[in-house]
Amino acid sequence: MIEDRSSLERRPFYRVDKFAVPEAGRDEFLAKVAATHALLRKQEGFVNDIILEQQSGPGEFNFVTMVEWETPDVIERVTAAVAKFHAKTGFDRHEMMSRLGIRADIANYKRLEI
Repeated sequence: MIEDRSSLERRPFYRVDKFAVPEAGRDEFLAKVAATHALLRKQEGFVNDIILEQQSGPGEFNFVTMVEWETPDVIERVTAAVAKFHAKTGFDRHEMMSRLGIRADIANYKRLEI
């Protein structure tokens, strides 16, 4: 069955960020993740989040964060709220990642019904 566009836009939406963080940058990185997720949890449309640290296996990324949003249309508003928060606190994500040698894979996802 093919769904119309409006029903697809009402589906949950996921932001998944994967990070390769050197041990020396772990505490600073996690402090920034905690502060950012505290803000995200207060945003309209927020459903749930999870912050994971790799415990075993050969995976490239040792941290993964996931946020579930009610619908994709919240992303623009939430992105603006995060940018405002980072500007207010003087946090430059790109500077920190470069300085600490953090690599990231960041993308938005939708759930598949298969």
